[in-house]
Amino acid sequence: MHEGEILNAKQTEYPLYHTVIYGDRVKSAKFSKRLSCAIKHLPLRVHFSYEADTQKALAQGISKDPTLLLEGKIFLEGLVQAEEITEAFEKYISMS
Repeated sequence: MHEGEILNAKQTEYPLYHTVIYGDRVKSAKFSKRLSCAIKHLPLRVHFSYEADTQKALAQGISKDPTLLLEGKIFLEGLVQAEEITEAFEKYISMS
């Protein structure tokens, strides 16, 4: 996914969530690919942003590379597997 892109953008009936992936460009690219594959089938839209600035990451309390913020809160840390991403989002959706 590219900066500013929205996954499932045409599904306007789905809720829109804002994410920021913190980390270096290589790990963030790997993570965003896993993320988009893991959740594209779920009933949600996700707006992607990226941040590579270490100082901004530290200010957010981030200590692992990459880290996904969902709606401004740390959601997933590290280069987790696609299955874990799917499970985390399914749980998040069910609680919303």
